[in-house]
Amino acid sequence: MRDVQVIVGPGLAADWALLGEVAEREFAALGVSGALRHARDAVEARALLSSTAGGPVVAIPGPSGELRDLMGSVEGVVWCDFSRVRQIEGAAHIHGRGIDGLAWAIRHAVHQDRQRPLRVRYGKHPEQWGDLHLPAHGTADLPLPVVALVHGGYWRSVWAADLMDALCADLTARGFAAWNLEYRRPDLHGWDATTADVADGLGALSGVAASLSGARLDLGRVAVVGHSAGAQLALRAAADSAKVAMAVSLAGVLDLVEGDRRHLSSGAVAAALGGPARGDCGSPHATYAESSPLLRLPLGVPQLIVQGSGDDLDLIDFSRRYARAAEAAGDEVTYMEMSGDHFAVISPRTPIWRTTALAIADRLAGDKPAKPA
Repeated sequence: MRDVQVIVGPGLAADWALLGEVAEREFAALGVSGALRHARDAVEARALLSSTAGGPVVAIPGPSGELRDLMGSVEGVVWCDFSRVRQIEGAAHIHGRGIDGLAWAIRHAVHQDRQRPLRVRYGKHPEQWGDLHLPAHGTADLPLPVVALVHGGYWRSVWAADLMDALCADLTARGFAAWNLEYRRPDLHGWDATTADVADGLGALSGVAASLSGARLDLGRVAVVGHSAGAQLALRAAADSAKVAMAVSLAGVLDLVEGDRRHLSSGAVAAALGGPARGDCGSPHATYAESSPLLRLPLGVPQLIVQGSGDDLDLIDFSRRYARAAEAAGDEVTYMEMSGDHFAVISPRTPIWRTTALAIADRLAGDKPAKPA
C-alpha cells in the first residue's frame, strides 16, 4: 500500500495538532502509513499535489480560491471541506462533516486506491451513479450474488456513498459483488427524486450485468441493504416491487410517523418528506403512507432487521416494533440485536456486521446455481 498524503491548504482555520491526531488514528486503523503536509500558499499546494506519485491523496483546500479551482481537474484526489459548500462535479468531494470529515476522506482515499470500482451512471445527473465492486479472484466460473448498498445520513446531501466503502471491501472479500448506490438527496432535489433514484439504481443492475465481461452477476440472488435512512429507502424499494431476494435494515429509520413526531435528528424526517406526518395539508400524509416501511407491511420479501443495542433509543424502538409488526403481517423476518452503536453495523471489524454478513450469505446461498460441467 502506498503512503497516504494529506495536503492542508493555506489559511485553514483548524488546529493542526488535532488534524494530525485524526489522521494518525485513521492511518493506524487502516494499516497504512501517511503524513500531513502543510502548504504555505497556493503555489506550494499545487506543487505538493503534483508530487504525490499516484498514491492516495486527501486535500483540505481551506479558503484559497486558487486551490479550489483545481477541484475536479486533478485525478485521484479526495477533497475534504469541513464546512458545507457546493458539491464539485467530477470530484471526489466530502464536505459538511466538520473535522471528522477528514477521517471519512482518508478512508475513502484508501479504499478507492485498494479497489477501484466500475462506476456506472443510471441517469444524467452527477449524483445518479453506482459503483460496482467485484471480487479480486475467481469470478468467471459462477454468477456472483449481489449486495446492493443504500447509504444513510438522514437524507442529507453532506452524507454520501463513501459511507459504505468498507462494506464493499468486506463483501467482495466474501465473494459477493457489491453495488454501492448514490442518489439525489431530498434536501436539494426533493423526495420524489430520491425515491425514483433508488428504484432506478436498483433497476440498472440488469444493464450492468449485461455489459460485464469476465464476471457474471446472479440477479436472482440480490440483497438490498440500507443503513439508517438508507434502510428506509431500501425497504421502501422492496415494497415497491424491486426484484430482490432479501431486504436488510441496518439501524433503520423504519417508522417515519413516529420519527417525525419525535423530531428525530432535528426534524430530519419532515425536512426530507416535505412536511409533517400530521399537518394541515394533505400531501405529506400520502407521502408518509407510501414511504414508511412500517406502513407498507407486508413487504413480501424476506427481511433481516439489524440493530445495535448502543444506538439511539428511538431507532431501537423502531426496529423492535417493526420486526414484530412484519412478523404479524406474515412476512419472513429475522430480528438481530447485538452490541454496537449506530456505525458498528457498517464496520467490518465488529461482531454485529460479521454476523449480518453471514446471515446474508446464508440467505443468498439458498438458490445457488450448480457449477457448469
